[in-house]
Amino acid sequence: MNLFNVYTLFDITPVKGKGAYIWDKEGKKYLDLYGGHAVISIGHSHPHYVIKLSKQLKEIGFYSNSIINPLQHELCEKLGNISCYPGYQLFLCNSGAEANENAIKLASFVTGRKKIISYKKAFHGRTSAAVALTDNPKIIAPFNQTDNAVILPLNDIESTENELKAGDVAAVIIEGIQGIGGIHIPDEDFLVQLKELTERYGSLLILDEIQSGYGRSGRFFAHQFTGVRPDIITMAKGMGNGFPVGGLIIHPEIEPWPGMLGTTFGGNYLACTAAIAVLDIIKQENLIRNAEVQGNYLMKKLRKINPDVKIRGKGLMIGLEFSFPVKELREKLLFEHRIFTGFSGQNILRLLPPLSLTKEDCDIFLTAYEQVLLSLIS
Repeated sequence: MNLFNVYTLFDITPVKGKGAYIWDKEGKKYLDLYGGHAVISIGHSHPHYVIKLSKQLKEIGFYSNSIINPLQHELCEKLGNISCYPGYQLFLCNSGAEANENAIKLASFVTGRKKIISYKKAFHGRTSAAVALTDNPKIIAPFNQTDNAVILPLNDIESTENELKAGDVAAVIIEGIQGIGGIHIPDEDFLVQLKELTERYGSLLILDEIQSGYGRSGRFFAHQFTGVRPDIITMAKGMGNGFPVGGLIIHPEIEPWPGMLGTTFGGNYLACTAAIAVLDIIKQENLIRNAEVQGNYLMKKLRKINPDVKIRGKGLMIGLEFSFPVKELREKLLFEHRIFTGFSGQNILRLLPPLSLTKEDCDIFLTAYEQVLLSLIS
């Protein structure tokens, strides 16, 4: 049997990780400024995380959602407190796409409506409803195409209101910060007006914080730079630091009924243990503040190195937009300086490192980046 070949792979085999670094099978050490698509939040193989998961695995790893699992309640309490949503409800699942699928379904149940609004350059997942709301026709199969998915220009409040006025929109879904779309931040006024309009026209507001949440932006959720409180928040990525965990934070006025949503694996013992360990470490090590400090430091230095490069982002979710394709830049950083980075489209470099990144780590990257950039433009 062969793997279904859908991924473009680097010829690198990681075998060990610690903090912001990984080592390959040849013993080469790499600075990880991508965290496997913003998944590594607390750093690779954090001791507390490893101990908690190892201990739990020796006791019980899994049972379905037909029994009482006290770890789910512990996770609820800790997540509610650190996120400043203590009175809300939590539904646990396994991934970001699954979180968005459930959010879309929930909004349709609550409103009795079919249409969902999303925005240009959005990425909400690769599964049925989530991909229909993703602005990438290449990954939308004929089966996924639907008139119930309406994709509008980001920050265009007039177009949004015109759609909402029809009275058939179940929800608006928007990323706290667009990730795969190139690190685009919704205007604060737009988010505030969006909340007002969804309330006025009887629709729900879904904040997709799958990539921008869990402290990455310098707030627990990126939308918390505004005063907006959405009806549903979706999470995954950094939630489990590599263990598959996803979830929805749901407004207390949305009432559940048995069978409304469901999952086999979501909220299992190991998933909850991973998610609790992540929250413990975020709090104990003040990683949200660290993300803000190191992110500000990086962006300030990056702007000085070359003012012509457009720098966007919040905290440790940073995009660098160039006037040329970044493929060679990324390859030189990776193979000559052993630094992992991400990309968006052809011309955007993305930085999504662990929230535990240090100033020394930042300086290693900045030195390498400046050298590579000079070699490419000289």
